[in-house]
Amino acid sequence: MSPLAVILTIVAYFGLLIGLSAIASRGATDSTFFTGGRRTPWPLVAIATVGAAISGVTFISVPGMVAAKGYAYLQMVLGFIVGYAVIALVLVPIFYSRKVISIYSYLDGRFGRRTYRSGAWIFFVSKILGASVRFFVVCAVLQLLVFSPLGIPFEINVALTIMAIWLYTAKGGVKSIIWTDVLKSLCLVVSVVLCICYIASDIGIGVGDIPSAIASHTSARIWHFDDPLSGQYFWKQFIAGIFMAIATNGLDQDMMQRHLACRDSVASRKNMILSGVMQFFVIALFLLLGTMLLIFTERMGIEHPAKSDELFGLVATHPSMPVIVGILFIIGLISAAYSAAGSALTSLTTSFTIDILGADETDHARTGRLRRRVHIAMSALMGLIIIGFYYLSTDDAISAVYTLASYTYGPILGLFAYGLCSRRQVADSMVPWICMASPLISWGITHLLRAAFAYETGFELLLINAAVTALGLHLSTLLISSRNVEEYV
Repeated sequence: MSPLAVILTIVAYFGLLIGLSAIASRGATDSTFFTGGRRTPWPLVAIATVGAAISGVTFISVPGMVAAKGYAYLQMVLGFIVGYAVIALVLVPIFYSRKVISIYSYLDGRFGRRTYRSGAWIFFVSKILGASVRFFVVCAVLQLLVFSPLGIPFEINVALTIMAIWLYTAKGGVKSIIWTDVLKSLCLVVSVVLCICYIASDIGIGVGDIPSAIASHTSARIWHFDDPLSGQYFWKQFIAGIFMAIATNGLDQDMMQRHLACRDSVASRKNMILSGVMQFFVIALFLLLGTMLLIFTERMGIEHPAKSDELFGLVATHPSMPVIVGILFIIGLISAAYSAAGSALTSLTTSFTIDILGADETDHARTGRLRRRVHIAMSALMGLIIIGFYYLSTDDAISAVYTLASYTYGPILGLFAYGLCSRRQVADSMVPWICMASPLISWGITHLLRAAFAYETGFELLLINAAVTALGLHLSTLLISSRNVEEYV
């Protein structure tokens, strides 16, 4: 696939993205940047949420993981559906009744200012690193396919794309994000379905024979009930999926900013449950694509790449494939990556402006000026981190950053869980130290379990981390007079 074709595809997509954002941001004000005016139809938010959960890394990695793990990921996605239901029934009514802009302001009323700031800082560090790494992976792919052959430095690649993302999120905020996420969802589904059909056609499999070809392949295994010590054991994945969904959706400002844009809590709950169900089928579609990629490489005698993440790109740009498959690959990749980066910028701007800088939500003019400066600063910071990864990182370092990002959700989950399930007040001054110690203690527990019992800790690490945080919060109550407080929720 020629660099010119990739560039034209990217330019066309960005033109559509900016045009859609301009339409969506009509009538937008500084006061609607954070919530979209709470007038977005809930079915639209549900579709946007499905796309929001798919990053550029997911677009590349999920089809590739089929070779080693089959469809085991669906066990966790089943847990997501239950987790979304918990968010809808427990968290959404609380956030709407408090009329929060940032969800971490709940912690201020429940525990105190330092706990509130701790939650906001944990989110900030996790999101800026996670979003930068996800976007870095995509920028690196485009650098290899497009910019390096044209002699364009990586810094220019990052600067141009960050500038474009800032442009379409600068005014509309959450409202623009929702509409661009809808576009992203449609692009992802259409590109994956068409890629499956084109790949099948290229190796002589009719559309009607695709289901049987996939079902008979060795990779099409979903359930794992045989080895409780395995990271793919059903109950470990299912239960972890429940809490992972709660932490990464219900307790993440990036995801919840969409749900808080609905008219009321009833509409938000409908969208939450529907998006959880739809996400299951979209992820299943990516896994089906993974099996078709394996069938293609087997029949064409192509050696599997050393890294599973390279499988999709290898097949999409194979000489035997029509150009349209490569274009669909690029469309899916950039729609997943750029929308996710824009969403992260909006949520980081919201949280930093409201939670960390303490902007007055009622002073729209002053908050608007501050928000615009923060938005520019967040864009620049993300660009610098991406460039830093490009020059300093290795594959192991990138994996370490992802692991760090997963650790940070544990303290947030522990904070909210203890706040909702307990009436006790904690030692607010100790909370920052507890939140920093919990990931370290959890890391030690995982290594102890591996050394003593050969137990491989998977996604349940989140639960261990949250439990350690909750235990630390409970122990902190011993430092203050034991008394019940009026339940905040």
